[in-house]
Amino acid sequence: MTIKTLVRPNLYRDSVALMRLAAELELMPGIEKASAIMATEANLAILAETGTTLDTIAPSPNDLLVVVLGSEESNVAAAIEQADARLEGEAAPLSSGESEPPRRPRSLVEAATASPSASLALISCPGEYATAEAMKALRLDLDAMIFSDNVRLEDEVALRDLAEAKGRLVMGPDCGTAIINGIPLGFANIVRRGTVGIIAASGTGLQHVACSLDRSGVGISQAIGTGGRDLSDVVGGTTMLRAIEMLSQDSGTESLVLISKPPGKAVASKVIERAGRAGKPVIVAFIGLEAPAEAPDNVTFAATLEDAAAFAVGVEAPPSTIDAATIAKLAGGFAATQRLLVGLYSGGTFCAETMAIAAPILGNMSLIGGTNTDEHVILDLGDDVYTRGRPHPMIDFEIRTKHIRAAAEDEKTAVILLDVVLGCGVHPDPASVLVPVIEEASEIAQINGRRLVFVGFVCGTEADPQRLSAQEAALSRAGVILEPSNAASVLTAISLLEEIRT
Repeated sequence: MTIKTLVRPNLYRDSVALMRLAAELELMPGIEKASAIMATEANLAILAETGTTLDTIAPSPNDLLVVVLGSEESNVAAAIEQADARLEGEAAPLSSGESEPPRRPRSLVEAATASPSASLALISCPGEYATAEAMKALRLDLDAMIFSDNVRLEDEVALRDLAEAKGRLVMGPDCGTAIINGIPLGFANIVRRGTVGIIAASGTGLQHVACSLDRSGVGISQAIGTGGRDLSDVVGGTTMLRAIEMLSQDSGTESLVLISKPPGKAVASKVIERAGRAGKPVIVAFIGLEAPAEAPDNVTFAATLEDAAAFAVGVEAPPSTIDAATIAKLAGGFAATQRLLVGLYSGGTFCAETMAIAAPILGNMSLIGGTNTDEHVILDLGDDVYTRGRPHPMIDFEIRTKHIRAAAEDEKTAVILLDVVLGCGVHPDPASVLVPVIEEASEIAQINGRRLVFVGFVCGTEADPQRLSAQEAALSRAGVILEPSNAASVLTAISLLEEIRT
């Protein structure tokens, strides 16, 4: 095995750009593993946990580090050369005759001075620096979207307290998705403008509802991400409460959708009470949280993301595309050992929604990977346990393909559930990676006298760079049963498993 490194001193790129660079390098011939990171102490420690050592170099925290492992020295050298060219190309020197471009601001103060009309700062830097930058933004009377994670909880609370004192909005830390004035930020989709406002402590939940509204011909006014910890008892829902206040007063917003995995009970009560004073219809989709016996007249509770989008536009959720006769036909050809469901998700809220729907019907379900003779397995592959030292599964499909192959080898697996998320910042063509491994897994099952069924949905729009119709067509050709929502795909998988058991 050959390992080579590239160090670019005093060069910063955000985590999304670095994850995409690493994923691109791993697609090159002969490359086993590639990492592109800022050389902070925490990132170097994560790199060491993967067994990668850097005995010959000692980069500083401000340096950008690329590490490539491969079987042949020539392949590794080519990948390093590609990484260097990519990084150099982003800051290519001027050719002869070109005029000097405007100087790029090198601080928030410079940026705010150069763009006095700006009202929002997007912060994507190592977590240990994110708090200080967000504090600067708030003191400059800017709202802040903090894409960065690994921010201390006490720092998060301090940021929100300052935002409240300044009358500003803080989205995050660990806010991966927002759509502000029609502009997608982070992992977000390109959706039509409209009158529905979304406030979500879930990036993929926000994406699902926004895309469902787009499919219905309805657009959104604003989509505000809060960060995953906002509705915890410690943080207290500060951002969601502030966002409800803002969108309640927004003339372009006629209804609201609130999204989260189960919040703290006291926080949920506070949010629902504030929603009751919004003066507009409010849909609450707190996945896995039982709706209270009493609620304000303007508040409707949705059990699923699909229902939330439907309620927001006053229609029924789209029906399943698979009828009972088709289910019965699909249930043929399974071996006697096949009885389990494996869900492999890139979205944590999709995973939580699947558990909420399936567990009461199917019984015991595990959130831990590996072979289990008694339990169905539902995995959030975007969880920190799977993303430490590697790109998010919306960008890099290696961890998911590994689990698909393992599930295909397991004689107990009957149905595999998948989400496929499109939009800005994610993989440019998910189907091109998933289709070959789906076909491989199906062949593995067939060789061993079994049958494997894939069920899933695509979260995206036709305006996304990957094109919804193109992705759905490619997956359908590979035999994937596609539903219009995660909830519908789960119910189809359950129906299929129940038919197999009869």
